[in-house]
Amino acid sequence: MDNLSDALKKLKITTTDSTADSLEGCLDCLLQALAQNNTETSEKIQKSGVLQVFASLLTPQSSCTAKVANIIAEVARNEFMRNPCVDAGLIPPLVQLLNCKDQEVLLQTGRALGNICYDSHTLQSQLINMGVIPTLVKLLGIHCQNAALTEMCLVAFGNLAELESSKEQFAYTNIAEELVKLFKKQIEHDKKEMIFEVLAPLAENDVIKLQLVEAGLVECLLEIVQKTVDSDKEDDVAELKTASDLMVLLLLGDESMQKLFEGGRGSVFQRVLSWIPSNSHQLQLAGALAIANFARNDGNCIHMVDNGIVQKLMELLDRHVEDGNVTVQHAALSALRNLAIPVVNKAKMLSAGVAEAVLKFLRSEMPPVQFKLLGTLRMLIDAQAEAAEQLGKNVKLVERLVEWCEAKDHAGVMGESNRLLSALIRHSKSKEVIRTIVQSGGIKHLVTMATSEHVIMQNEALVALALIAALELVTAEKDLENAQLVQILHRLLSDDRSAPEIKYNSMVLICALIGSEPLQKEVQSMAFLEVVSKLRSHENKTVAQQASLTEQRLAVES
Repeated sequence: MDNLSDALKKLKITTTDSTADSLEGCLDCLLQALAQNNTETSEKIQKSGVLQVFASLLTPQSSCTAKVANIIAEVARNEFMRNPCVDAGLIPPLVQLLNCKDQEVLLQTGRALGNICYDSHTLQSQLINMGVIPTLVKLLGIHCQNAALTEMCLVAFGNLAELESSKEQFAYTNIAEELVKLFKKQIEHDKKEMIFEVLAPLAENDVIKLQLVEAGLVECLLEIVQKTVDSDKEDDVAELKTASDLMVLLLLGDESMQKLFEGGRGSVFQRVLSWIPSNSHQLQLAGALAIANFARNDGNCIHMVDNGIVQKLMELLDRHVEDGNVTVQHAALSALRNLAIPVVNKAKMLSAGVAEAVLKFLRSEMPPVQFKLLGTLRMLIDAQAEAAEQLGKNVKLVERLVEWCEAKDHAGVMGESNRLLSALIRHSKSKEVIRTIVQSGGIKHLVTMATSEHVIMQNEALVALALIAALELVTAEKDLENAQLVQILHRLLSDDRSAPEIKYNSMVLICALIGSEPLQKEVQSMAFLEVVSKLRSHENKTVAQQASLTEQRLAVES
């Protein structure tokens, strides 16, 4: 270690007038010491103050530059050395060196920057602001034959791509083209994996998604799927998953999705369809998720339903009823839910038996599956009176909904169950459905739903309750009383924050409740007249008119 101390002293005093040879000797000594004991040597380098000297040695003209950058890369492997490297002002000269032609200098510079900024979003952001992204993308294009440099660029991209601010800069480069070009050349699994690790975060950006599609990434992914689908080798299984997941991610962008759909005639769309009947769970999952992504606008949904996609999805679901794969169930239900959004698709899907196929999953104990099942049924019965009545009379379904209305640990399932209960009443307007819901104990949940923080849910609950009061008041009377509906309506009408439609529907409901003696007594005991008469001057005309009507009704009954 004496040699090391001498080398450090020499470096400190002789940088200005030393010959290249004597410098080289000192630097070699440092590299040797670092190879033997990195931590201890790094501490000595820090104490010696030689880091500041390195900043002046990092010039493209110097023959020692690669070694200096290598030493910085080695010391920066230690976390305690990273801040001292920053404080010594090493980042700006290192960034400048990324423009030089020497491949060894480029490699060591990239390593040094990567190690200094490792795990620090602040420093990585600083690099992005200094413009390293376009420089690195250019390097990847120029030096794609140099495996070590290519790897250095990929590692850097992988780290930087995690930051949101990087994606806008990447989108202004030809990164998509370079990565796809590089990807096509790879044979080894590890190299493909490295490129995948850069592609996945970049593909979260919609502009880059489209660039990747245009650069031909999809064809590469489909080829990987084809090659690996029947293999059970670990690497192949991993590649199949990564490639099909990335494919689904590319379809999350509206433009990239529409480009690949090509009016339903696209070869990519057709290939993805063929994944659904596959025997690979991973491909079934990716196929169903891809359909859910294609089904993001009415035109696509209508085309797919008319071309038999529903049958394929129902067959897929059928394969997963008993002890099925939960992610596949969830994905297939997501696709059906999206397909059921356009009005013209609802009747077609109902007559194809989608409701019955979905009901097979009522037994599921998995909240994600429960959530999608509820959403699919709610979409299907929208404005479909007959289907709503049929489902609303299904005691098993209604009892399960009431049970899920209490799933406090799963807010999504709880919300969707409430919404479906309300939808069954609103779309069927059926006395029998209301009686089924009353007998199953659903009324209290609809009353609670009227106090939801979401206006749309409050509204749905109030409309359903108004139908109950209009059609089956006697049957529901006791439950409405026990759920303290009248007190809740008083609160909604008194609260200035209640939306106009909430006030309107609350008054409509009050008028209907007066038909019940016990509920009428509650209304009279709570000074409703006072609250309602104030609403006659409400800025919303519909609310003001309803307030006048309600006031007259209350006055007649009192």
